[in-house]
Amino acid sequence: MTDKKSLRIVYMGTPDFAVESLKALVEGGYNVVGVITMPDKPSGRGYKIQYSPVKEYALSQHLPLLQPEKLKDETFLEALRKWRADLQIVVAFRMLPEVVWNMPRLGTFNLHASLLPQYRGAAPINWAVINGEKQTGITTFFLSHEIDTGRIIQQESIDIAETDNVGTVHDKLMIRGARLVTDTVDKILNGTVQTRDQSEFLTADTVLKPAPKIFKETCRIQWDQPVETIYNFIRGLSPYPAAWSELEDTNGNRVSIKIFETEKVAEQPNLPCGTIRTDGKRFIDVAANDGYIRILALQLSGKKRMSAKDFLCGNSLQKGEKFVL
Repeated sequence: MTDKKSLRIVYMGTPDFAVESLKALVEGGYNVVGVITMPDKPSGRGYKIQYSPVKEYALSQHLPLLQPEKLKDETFLEALRKWRADLQIVVAFRMLPEVVWNMPRLGTFNLHASLLPQYRGAAPINWAVINGEKQTGITTFFLSHEIDTGRIIQQESIDIAETDNVGTVHDKLMIRGARLVTDTVDKILNGTVQTRDQSEFLTADTVLKPAPKIFKETCRIQWDQPVETIYNFIRGLSPYPAAWSELEDTNGNRVSIKIFETEKVAEQPNLPCGTIRTDGKRFIDVAANDGYIRILALQLSGKKRMSAKDFLCGNSLQKGEKFVL
């Protein structure tokens, strides 16, 4: 029987979320023979080349590295074959062609940050919080032809607290996910894996909720919705990529503001949706359709994140100013 030191693993991932699982494999003594991550890209005002977090960690551990532009490129495929992987593990990478995921003798499994089949797609953590879920989780599953639809190996759930945002849920799942990855490898090694088709998790009443990629326009706040909906929307995008809105003054001038943290104010509004009320010193409330959203942390375009109190120290909000619906 193959042991963990001789099982040849190729790991694929890019962001911080993927580093924890790779680190668990390396520090756990598993035989990671190569790492695949996205190509370097320029970032920031100076367009300096920035390495992915997975590349940073792989270099620190002197792990062989590939950064293909195209996953069907024959030069990349030949380099991948030379690693002779028994198993491939994918965490927050990209959609793989069959020629890649079908290469290892033991297959390729993915760690997905939801309780599949719910929240298939690129942004499962964001959408679970945005939709006000009380629970989410992580899933390992073998890759197949359709994205996020393969046979489930293991799942673990976590609770989402009322005050959690996408950042806190991300970190919880990242830690749990690393443990689930190594546990899944162990089950593959000792031959105790029992997979289940995702259809077994569905009933006649199940409504599947998708988790599509989030774009800038996705993050615009709609102030004519219920307080609960807006509150969940903001925490489901905080701290990144961040919900935003345009503040319009009484002259019609607009400025973009990101909003990171809020509270719900259960008080029937007497102002049109999006309209601001403030004491000019301590609080900024925005009218929704059934109450107020109190802004606690925000960021003006081109400025640093700050508290509402600090914002009011340097910015005067006039009566009649509002956020654009």
